[in-house]
Amino acid sequence: MESDAEEEAAATPAAAAAPAAGRLKGSPELTVEADMREMAKTAAWSVSSCKAGNGVAALRDDNLDTYWQSDGAQPHLVSIQFQKKVQLQLVVLYVDFKLDESYTPSKISIRAGDGFHNLKEIKTVELAKPVGWVHISLSGADPRETFIHTFMLQIAVLSNHLNGRDTHIRQIKIYGPRPNPVPLQPFHFISREFITYSTIR
Repeated sequence: MESDAEEEAAATPAAAAAPAAGRLKGSPELTVEADMREMAKTAAWSVSSCKAGNGVAALRDDNLDTYWQSDGAQPHLVSIQFQKKVQLQLVVLYVDFKLDESYTPSKISIRAGDGFHNLKEIKTVELAKPVGWVHISLSGADPRETFIHTFMLQIAVLSNHLNGRDTHIRQIKIYGPRPNPVPLQPFHFISREFITYSTIR
């Protein structure tokens, strides 16, 4: 059994500009901060390939019993295009090694850009037999970089467990910051008390 130190050492960045986030195992509960909201409800979703009956719609149907299954060569791609430039903080995937075994992703790359022509890898993560919701933060190494500002996000499955060819992902959620309820206020107040006293009357 690997120690935490060995697991951390096993995660290596794909590129200097895209540090690996470590080996992730998944959580049974989908939990996000109260100041985040799901951003991709009106986005255009597409995949690089799919098995008949297991297409892109399965990623967004809120049903953990269904899944997208790729049907082609790696990497397997999920592309999300937004109608305008948006701020994104978090990608959450539901994967299940117990059910999907060799179809379960083991290494994922997150890319962002204005479109397919200029996508740039911003993060890579390795998964260790994950079961549940896998949370992938999009924040940078600089503490001030809490989100990315982009027209397009792409999730690339680079490899699967047990050298599997095709992949299963059961759900994908994408979160960004909630809009500031106080106009022209640079700070993001959440509590009712702060919002009440945040402007001069």
